Amino acid sequence: MLAAMVVPAILPGAALAQALPAPTTVEPLVPAAGTVLDVSAEGRTTRVPDLATIRAGVVSQGATAAAALSDNAQRMARVLAAVKRAGVADRDIQTATVQLQPQYRYGDNVPPTITGYQATNTLSIRFRDIARSGTVLDALVAQGANQIDGPNLSIDNPDAALDEARTDAVRRARARAELYAKAAGMRVARIVSITENGQDAGGPERPMMLQAMARDAAPKTSIAPGERDVTVNVSVRFLLN
Repeated sequence: MLAAMVVPAILPGAALAQALPAPTTVEPLVPAAGTVLDVSAEGRTTRVPDLATIRAGVVSQGATAAAALSDNAQRMARVLAAVKRAGVADRDIQTATVQLQPQYRYGDNVPPTITGYQATNTLSIRFRDIARSGTVLDALVAQGANQIDGPNLSIDNPDAALDEARTDAVRRARARAELYAKAAGMRVARIVSITENGQDAGGPERPMMLQAMARDAAPKTSIAPGERDVTVNVSVRFLLN
């Protein structure tokens, strides 16, 4: 019996191109002709922060752990109620820390002895109306909050500002490339590649800190949002000729 022989068919060029998958090619980052110029630039824009995050807490002391926790729970309930009365939404209120720690007395050549307990409960509160946040803080202190930390000011939705900074970064890079090209007696032919190296979306920043405020403090707390820089850093490769 004769074995069947399989002879591969030779396809014309057009048919072969259709039979084989089209290769995917990426132009080299270093073109074959011309001069390559790499430029780094930072683009920026400014925004007024519209979000303030503050930690407000209650620190309680007690002879026993139960006494410290009970006092802390009662005072924190009043603080939480004040936050909600001020119109802060539930999604903007979050328990940050809950701690119970023994307090010790130390002496020479004797083991430390427990003198009582300290309970701490802290809320993380986001204020979307920064102008009212100082007034709310005063209300929290009046209801028993004796530990305030913040505010951290930030931009709630920075995407549009970041896009402005990206546009500014590319514009600055192009202007710098034109300067180098003119100095070298050349011209900018085109952009070969753009790489974003980092960004700062404008927050959070801590311009001030308020700690252990007295319950009878005058309601004069105010928070000035100021302005924040939103920045983007890019590296752009240009082809000169």
